[in-house]
Amino acid sequence: MDQGVLAVTARSAPGRLLAVLGAFDHTHPALSLTDISRRAGLTLTTAHRLVSALTEWGALERDPSGVYHVGLRLWEVAALAPRGLALRQVALPFLEDLYEATHENVQLAVRDGSEVVYTEWLSGRSAVGVHIRVGARWPLHVTGVGLALLAHSGFELQEAYCAGPLASYTAHTITDPVRLRRVLAEVRRAGVAVSSRQVTDDALSVAAPVRGPGGAVAAAVSVVVPHADAQVPVLAPAVRLAARGISRALGWQPDGRPR
Repeated sequence: MDQGVLAVTARSAPGRLLAVLGAFDHTHPALSLTDISRRAGLTLTTAHRLVSALTEWGALERDPSGVYHVGLRLWEVAALAPRGLALRQVALPFLEDLYEATHENVQLAVRDGSEVVYTEWLSGRSAVGVHIRVGARWPLHVTGVGLALLAHSGFELQEAYCAGPLASYTAHTITDPVRLRRVLAEVRRAGVAVSSRQVTDDALSVAAPVRGPGGAVAAAVSVVVPHADAQVPVLAPAVRLAARGISRALGWQPDGRPR
């Protein structure tokens, strides 16, 4: 989390607790009390009091060296999120089928604001390397799942996203808002999103939207393959089939009637 955001959030009592939890991320999974104090924008005394309370409740755990980690109690609560573990349980059989058909990286993700959050990832030993883990976040425009989710978001959100800064990771990352709008239109037309070498120079992903009972896009599923061997016309039907299966399992019906 941005340190300026943490400092502002930390002004209220609940905000200070959230600032302590927000100090942890995928690049900082283990922190000392001093680290937490600094990253949360809190005095050492305040950080110590809040960390002690969170540790007693189980939101944080302290290892023998005195370093703190996110606790299992927090994971238990997070597992109740309908877009987290519940979605994963419904989707997993279809993700496994897609993996068996491709033996490549298979991913499930949801949108959180302007970012995509990965809720499941299946990978084989020979699959192309990806910078993905469960809980990882990436900007929407750089991944297949992100493009699928952004393309089916509201018009105002799409326009605001295209007007904002578009982060770049490779020479192939989409950074032109006009081009991004064209890509999103093509995603809606084709029913799949293709992201080629946007995060790394050697990977390509094909993604399709997953719909909930009312027809709104709730998630996206993708397969990530080596760019050099990518066969989009072969992969697209398999990804669409997986997305359609998950959508039906969530209660979506093509005729618009909830199950």
